[in-house]
Amino acid sequence: MWIDRQKAEKADETVQSYRYRVRQFVDWLDDQGINNLNDLTGRDVFRYDSARRADGLSKNALNTQLGTIKLFLDFCVDVEAVPPVLPAKVDIPTLSKAERANEEKLSSNRADSILQQLEQFDYASRDHTMFALAWHTGARLGALRSLDINDCYLTENDLDRLAHQDGLEEEELADFDVPFIYFRHRPDTDTPLKNKEDGERPVGLSEEIGQLLQDYIDVTRVEAEDEHGRKPLFSSKRGTGRMSKGAIRSRFNIITQPCRYGTCPHDRDTDTCEALEHGYESRCPSARSPHRIRTGSITHHRDEGWPPEVLAERVNATPEVIRTHYDQPDLLKRMESRRSYLD
Repeated sequence: MWIDRQKAEKADETVQSYRYRVRQFVDWLDDQGINNLNDLTGRDVFRYDSARRADGLSKNALNTQLGTIKLFLDFCVDVEAVPPVLPAKVDIPTLSKAERANEEKLSSNRADSILQQLEQFDYASRDHTMFALAWHTGARLGALRSLDINDCYLTENDLDRLAHQDGLEEEELADFDVPFIYFRHRPDTDTPLKNKEDGERPVGLSEEIGQLLQDYIDVTRVEAEDEHGRKPLFSSKRGTGRMSKGAIRSRFNIITQPCRYGTCPHDRDTDTCEALEHGYESRCPSARSPHRIRTGSITHHRDEGWPPEVLAERVNATPEVIRTHYDQPDLLKRMESRRSYLD
């Protein structure tokens, strides 16, 4: 019942993670011979907590997993399945801001180096365009995957689509400048956004990124439609015609491997390194997932002086979430970004 309720309120990936964590808890209860929640005691909760800690989980992982169990038990209290005092027995580790923040972000220097290499050796390729857009916008993986060609407004003529889709008058269109992209929530055709309708937003692009997108669309993009007749921006010859989340994640891991355009900084033999094998790219210590790139991008924007309240709308996160989970400042850069306030 709890998972069904979450489906109405949370993104699919969040629900899947909840299901996985609760399943671990339920499996443990089964192993202990506890088949009815009415029999669950505070001592059992403590024993499960101890078992998870004995598994060697990090403090962050414990915070996440035990936090989910507490949410589940709160629901169980609401439906009178467990005693009201039971959720309080879950000892969720308290994290400092440094511990809450994701420490494996992609640094600005690494991102700049990757962008320079892609521009020099692989200009306007799918990899180049996808990585540049991710870094420039701080978008989530699902948002990048959701984009269609028609979500890209790169010339004045493209604005006519807004009149059709958003019911804008011609006079209103004159108020908007290109280039920009528009993230839209389309769950019925397999491209939901994490925050659903609240995740829909236009995001402005620099002229440089706008030109890169145009060159990619005109020259290197694979002509393809997905199974719903839409034209994905990041298309694929395989599967449905739209890149899967797994494929995008894999490409980002590959793009961020230093040895792709240089030498290995980890003293590994590139002839035998397992991270160069298909499916194992994330095993490179330098590889970064889309979420790590989003974290690095948000931190970079903050270092450049973007206020959290302004950046929040661009990356679809609350200012508090940005401050707590994404903001990992370069203190010297942050000092420089404040100099304008001294004048």
